[in-house]
Amino acid sequence: MSLTTWLAVVTICTLGAMSPGPSLALVLKQTLAGGRRNGMIVAVSHGVGIGLYALLSVIGLAAVITASPALFAVLQWGGAAYLAWLGFQGLTARRSPSSPLPEVPTTASAARDGFMLAFLNPKVAVFFIALFSQVVGPETSLLAKLVYAATAMVLDIGWYLIVAWLFSNPRLLAGLRRNMIWLERFFGVLLIALAGRLVVGILKG
Repeated sequence: MSLTTWLAVVTICTLGAMSPGPSLALVLKQTLAGGRRNGMIVAVSHGVGIGLYALLSVIGLAAVITASPALFAVLQWGGAAYLAWLGFQGLTARRSPSSPLPEVPTTASAARDGFMLAFLNPKVAVFFIALFSQVVGPETSLLAKLVYAATAMVLDIGWYLIVAWLFSNPRLLAGLRRNMIWLERFFGVLLIALAGRLVVGILKG
């Protein structure tokens, strides 16, 4: 594994992590509703899910997933359904009589949502297969493969930790939380729209 090759992996994985999408929406949603701790838990659990796919891809198992239309379809529909469910939760958020804020999500739900959002996205496998097919060959050592997978995981975690840290700034967070119900509903609409987009992609093949 050369430094040039590793830097190419770093660049592509960083751009992939920074691309706006359901992962960013979820990190922001959990950070605004549950604070910095929840946002960081989502960041780490999502990164673990990404790291798992990266590891499967780099050792060739993800190719089996994408080669099985039935399994791939199950993961796609599962991912769309999970996004829609998260969106529905946001749309139906209600203020309790004793608090101006919606119910604060638990750290367990933050960890679950972060991991499941990454795990139920087979496009992650496609992304990593496309990437690693360019840098991994028969001569690539197991250590190098592990480094590639770990790089993808660390970069994903790092990016979303930054997002959670920035958006949990006390002054910024106080202002955002005053409009938390509307933000919850905004992210609900966004997540449902992303689920719909995924469904359209599935139907188009």
